[in-house]
Amino acid sequence: MPFVENRGAKIYWDEQGQGTPMLLIMGLGYPSDMWYRPRPHLAAHYRTIALDNRGSGRSDAPGRNSIAVMASDAAAVLDAARVDRAHIFGVSMGGMIAQEFALQYPKRVRSLILACTHPGGLHASPPKIGVMHALWARARMTPEEAKEVFVPILYDPSTPRERSDEDMAILRNWIPAPAAFRAQLRAILCWHSYRRLPQIAAPTLVIHGESDRLVPPKNGKLIASRIPGAKLVMIPCAGHIFGTDQPEASRQAVTEFLAQVDTPQMQGISVRK
Repeated sequence: MPFVENRGAKIYWDEQGQGTPMLLIMGLGYPSDMWYRPRPHLAAHYRTIALDNRGSGRSDAPGRNSIAVMASDAAAVLDAARVDRAHIFGVSMGGMIAQEFALQYPKRVRSLILACTHPGGLHASPPKIGVMHALWARARMTPEEAKEVFVPILYDPSTPRERSDEDMAILRNWIPAPAAFRAQLRAILCWHSYRRLPQIAAPTLVIHGESDRLVPPKNGKLIASRIPGAKLVMIPCAGHIFGTDQPEASRQAVTEFLAQVDTPQMQGISVRK
C-alpha cells in the first residue's frame, strides 16, 4: 500500500484508472473507501488518486490538525504520484481542503469540484444546534448509535435505507479514533476561505443537495457567488451524502462539468493571466 510522509504523518493514497489525473478528497472522519459509488465511473475516464486525510482511514493521526496541513498532504500525494496538475474533487471537509489547495497551489488545479461544503468562519451558515451537538458527541457513540443518529442527518428521507446501510457497512471498518475525529472537527471550526474565494481562478463546479441538514444549502450558493465563473448545481431530494441519495443526478452534474473543462478550448486554462 502506498504511503507518503508529510509534516510528521504517513498519508495513505491509492490510484485507479488512467488518463487525466483527478484527486479525490473525502470528508470528516471518512476514509477514501467512501468514494466507492462514483469512483468506478470516474476511473473509467480519469486517473483517480484518493487519499485518507490525516486522522482518517489508514493515515496517521499525529495530534493537532488544520485544513492547511491537510491541503499540504494532498499536494504531497500528488508529488508522490508524480502529478503536476489535476482535477481536484472534494466533498464536505474535503471540499474545504480542496478550496485551500486551490488557494495555496493554484497552478496545480486543472478544475475544482466543491461538493456539500462551506467557506467556514462567520459567513458560513451553520447547521441546527442539535446537529452540532451530535457531531461533538459522535466520537463517544457506538457504530449502531452513530448510525441511528446520523442517517437522518446525512441522507434525504426519500433514500432507501438499504442504500445508506451500504455506506454505514463500509464506515464500520474505519471508525476514527476519538481524538483524531475531534482534531478534524476543530480544524474545520478554525478555518475560513470567504474573503479569499475570489482568488480562485480554476473552472469550478459547486454541487449541493437541496435537503442537506449538515451543511445547509446556503453555503453552496454562497461559495458559487464568490468564485468567478463558478457553476452551481443544486440536487433535489438529496441531503449531505447526495451521491448516495441521487447517484445518477450527481454523476451527470460532474460528468457534464468535466466534459466542458476538458474541451480543447479549456485545456491549459487554470489560472487567470
